Amino acid sequence: MYKKVVSLTFIMTLLFSSFSVSAEKKEEKSWEERVIYSLMVDRFNNGDNENNMDVNLLEPLSYHGGDFQGIIDKLDYLHDMGFNAIQLSPIFDNEEDGYHGEWIIDYHKPEEHFGTIEKFQELVEEAANRDMKILVEFPVHQLGKSHPWVADKNKQEWVRTNNDGFPTPALDRPEVQEYFIDVANWWIEETGLDGFVMTNVNEAPIEFLQAFSSNVKSAHPDTFLMGTTSEATQDMNKEYLDAGFDSMTDVSLNQPFRNAFAKPGRSLQPLFDVWEQNESVYEQPGLMAAFLDNANMDRYTRDMVNENEYPGARWKLAFTYLFTQPEIPVVYYASEIAVDGGKSPENQQTMNFRTDPELIEYITKVGDIRKSQPALTKGTFEMLYEKNGMAVFKREYKDDTLVIAINNTTKDQSAVIKAEQLEDDKELRGLLNSDMVRSDNGEYKIILERESAEVYKMAEKSSYNIPFIIAMIGVFVVFIIFMYIAWKRGKKRPIK
Repeated sequence: MYKKVVSLTFIMTLLFSSFSVSAEKKEEKSWEERVIYSLMVDRFNNGDNENNMDVNLLEPLSYHGGDFQGIIDKLDYLHDMGFNAIQLSPIFDNEEDGYHGEWIIDYHKPEEHFGTIEKFQELVEEAANRDMKILVEFPVHQLGKSHPWVADKNKQEWVRTNNDGFPTPALDRPEVQEYFIDVANWWIEETGLDGFVMTNVNEAPIEFLQAFSSNVKSAHPDTFLMGTTSEATQDMNKEYLDAGFDSMTDVSLNQPFRNAFAKPGRSLQPLFDVWEQNESVYEQPGLMAAFLDNANMDRYTRDMVNENEYPGARWKLAFTYLFTQPEIPVVYYASEIAVDGGKSPENQQTMNFRTDPELIEYITKVGDIRKSQPALTKGTFEMLYEKNGMAVFKREYKDDTLVIAINNTTKDQSAVIKAEQLEDDKELRGLLNSDMVRSDNGEYKIILERESAEVYKMAEKSSYNIPFIIAMIGVFVVFIIFMYIAWKRGKKRPIK
């Protein structure tokens, strides 16, 4: 009888879990619900030694061995941290020493150091099995110096030269536009990748961006198109979005964001100011991409080092804000280990996976909260309190309310939130550290230790800790059943 009960329970568990997984796969996430991990293929993880031609780990400007197989091997590592989209540096065939992917000589071939197109197809498929999207950076602002167009007498008008001496495609010519549109559609059809991140869009004519987005989305409506640029006003970004791009990296937010958490005591007000401006300019401000650093700038840890601050605590607060603000979070590889570095190639070190897991565990926790709370991906964004580095803001979606408190100072801080800013006679239950705040005389008094944060979920007041009590009862019941089964077995055992 005992074995039958266990077997039945096991079967029912499998059935319910299978149904749950199936339902999860059918429900497609919006891009606001995505968290993007941006990596440089060559510097992330070496999974296949067969393609390690001319690899030199001691030379910063040489290939270091990262490849498609290495990314496949680390998909669970990224998925467990809460990332459900991966942005890859350019994967196309490059000049010698073009580890970064920016010196392209053939857009229809993957770089041989990274693997075959079949291996890339496997990467896309394995990611999809984990509900993870694959985006590929797509540079069209320059070509490799050995690109075939340079020597082709029939294509002399297809190429020009930029200030650095690199050939640049004449993107104002219809035949050149058609070429890049065909390339994008070819990669989608051959591999099933989910979208492109077009770098340096400010160097492309707006007519090209319109033609590219229109044609690619006409052929593949679900393709996600993001644009990046090192400098852009909100009006410029709106022009790119109006041209058909889904998202732009939020350059306006980047410097205020970096500045706010590099050193304690700094106000978070500039971050809210950028959001208010974005709401007034963009039709869907939540589709903008928030980031702290990338391949073209100093690592964010360098800001903290320059301020003589311990990066661990600073990064935790920065990640808390990144994962609870409304825009799509983009995390540059090795930020989870607080890697330091200046300009390229110092900011492009080979990833080290043998590190202290504390920051990774924190990212995993705030990532789980973001995934499980719709208010963080779809909700409104309202500041409730900001003073001298202590900030409290609210995210609301339908009947769901979350309150995020960040103490960006070196002293314990408190903030009193009036009932008119939140519903009265409720309680705030901490999701990060299990803190609890109840309304008292129409006020919520939030107290945080130095350099800490909490994400609260608003709920009805409870007299007791119901989840804890239920869990304890469950443990007690299981213990009683176990003891009873052991006793019954003991009675049946013959006495020797």
